[in-house]
Amino acid sequence: MPRFAIDPQVGTESTTWIRLRTLILLRWIAVAGQIAAILTASVWFGLALPLGACAFAVGLSVVANLVSMTVLPASYRLTSRGALLMLLFDLGQLALLLGLTGGLNNPFALLVVVPVTIAATGLTDRSTALIGAATLICTGLFSVFRLPLQLASGAEIRMPPLLEFGHAIAIVIGVGFLAIYARRVSGEIRSMSEALMATQMALAREQKLTDLGGVVAAAAHEMGTPLATIKLVSSEMIADLANRDDMADLRDDAALIRDQADRCRDILRSMGRAGKDDLHMRHAPLDTVLREAAEPHAHRGKRLIFDLHPDDGADPRQPQIRRAPEIIHGLRNLIQNAVDFAASTVWIDGQWSGDVLIVRVIDDGPGYPPSLLGRIGDPFLRPRADDGRDRPGYEGMGLGLFIAKTLLERSGATLSFANGGDPFLRQDERPVRSGAIVEVAWPQDMVTAPATGPLGENRPIEG
Repeated sequence: MPRFAIDPQVGTESTTWIRLRTLILLRWIAVAGQIAAILTASVWFGLALPLGACAFAVGLSVVANLVSMTVLPASYRLTSRGALLMLLFDLGQLALLLGLTGGLNNPFALLVVVPVTIAATGLTDRSTALIGAATLICTGLFSVFRLPLQLASGAEIRMPPLLEFGHAIAIVIGVGFLAIYARRVSGEIRSMSEALMATQMALAREQKLTDLGGVVAAAAHEMGTPLATIKLVSSEMIADLANRDDMADLRDDAALIRDQADRCRDILRSMGRAGKDDLHMRHAPLDTVLREAAEPHAHRGKRLIFDLHPDDGADPRQPQIRRAPEIIHGLRNLIQNAVDFAASTVWIDGQWSGDVLIVRVIDDGPGYPPSLLGRIGDPFLRPRADDGRDRPGYEGMGLGLFIAKTLLERSGATLSFANGGDPFLRQDERPVRSGAIVEVAWPQDMVTAPATGPLGENRPIEG
């Protein structure tokens, strides 16, 4: 069963991000170019153009721009419908001007593909298709209903019919090709932008949890001594009042104080275990970091097997690695993906040498679909709708592996994805598995703890 499929809906939503100012600027550039082309053709090349009609066509764009600038602020962002209407107007104005200046015999007829290209980069598929159809209709109209290009002597300038037909076919092909190309590129850019935003949100969330955990750990440490004192004093009071029947109420109150102190101690101890920014825990053995990353998924019905070993000749001691939020969150997403699709078991292997630290996450599930194996880690590759699994959150959008890959690469890692028959596993230790394999490799100096002296005392909580 394939693990991922391309989401066809990405990048097709209606948007309101096109600024009016942008289209107005493009229109002013078009107006300047049209005026320059008309003057050059009539003065320099001596063409007999209908200058009055051409001035009327150009004036339509000037008036439209002035009205737009007067009615709406330049920072106004057009809706998809508003941008569509503006582009249809520009297309009609350009088609009129081309009809007045030779139609397909005008070398600038190719500019008719500009509106559909702009539509493909910013509007919906439906709007882009509408602009494309309108472009083809306008091309047909100004190729039939046109004024001829003439010299001052009255001689007509005209392409041979074969070249004119080829010009028309080139415009038709250009409309389709540029629309599809611009749509695909802009869609991928928009998808990547949204995915990177989601990655930043995930990292910011992990950082906030880290900061909050540091406060909790410091509070647990700082409050341990006064709670121990309260418990000691209350225990002594209970002992002193043990044989005083007339002080039963005070003895019960002292017992209640001791019990509540124990409760506070247990709460702080539990909270303190979540503290992640204690100065003495900024680095930890590889096994500790891997188990911390896997902890949220340890009780989801799949067996997690940890296997850590050095390469031949390497230091047998586990390396101390950084407990950076991006490392823990990235590994956690990889483990979550493996647990989601594993049949029963997930292996989390760690291997180190003098130069490289490698972590592999392997499951015994169906593996990656071969057709998408080269694209694993791209944004918006989502699970198939018919796989019977519910994966809420980022993974529901196909961002889990993208976020993991982005965060781990930020920490200096290189990721590779493969399926079993499993070239990574040692055959003498474990049978070959057919599931998915993710290998994360760091240079040792990018992930291991620097050799420093004592970290010192944690900062006390102030305020």
